[in-house]
Amino acid sequence: MISLPAAAQDTSRLDDLFERLSQTDPNDARRVARDIEHAWSQSGSPAMDLLLERGRDALEGGDSQAAIEHFSALTDHAPDFAEGWHMRSVAYSRVGRYGLALADVEHALALNPRHFNAIYGLGVILEELNQPDLAHRAFARVLAIHPHHEAVTKALERLDNQVDGSAL
Repeated sequence: MISLPAAAQDTSRLDDLFERLSQTDPNDARRVARDIEHAWSQSGSPAMDLLLERGRDALEGGDSQAAIEHFSALTDHAPDFAEGWHMRSVAYSRVGRYGLALADVEHALALNPRHFNAIYGLGVILEELNQPDLAHRAFARVLAIHPHHEAVTKALERLDNQVDGSAL
């Protein structure tokens, strides 16, 4: 049996997971999405994975500045690791630095165009910047990838009146 390189196996596995995500029911979708997110959080380097973990812990603990520092170290040392850019975008958003957040989410999506959490984050930023049409488009793009993303469904419901022009 011929063994594929690890990267090819990972790509094939992710393709399979995305296929399942697009066709599964909401309950299974949560599990499949977690599997995808787990794959995205594997940089291939224990040191980089530790920076990601520390940054996430800092964010969870409410220390956005420490999170930015960890994620900045991560993006400096692993510039091709989309999750580092995505998470730093989240941290920048939390402190209202939307220009930097947008730049980082753009970088994350250049590296991983199917990163539904980064696209969701883009929609959140655009909504915060009072760009409901663009936010709606970003959220709709998420649903094209992850049809059962609960936060996106709620966001689209919230924005539908603004975008359709049917708000009174």
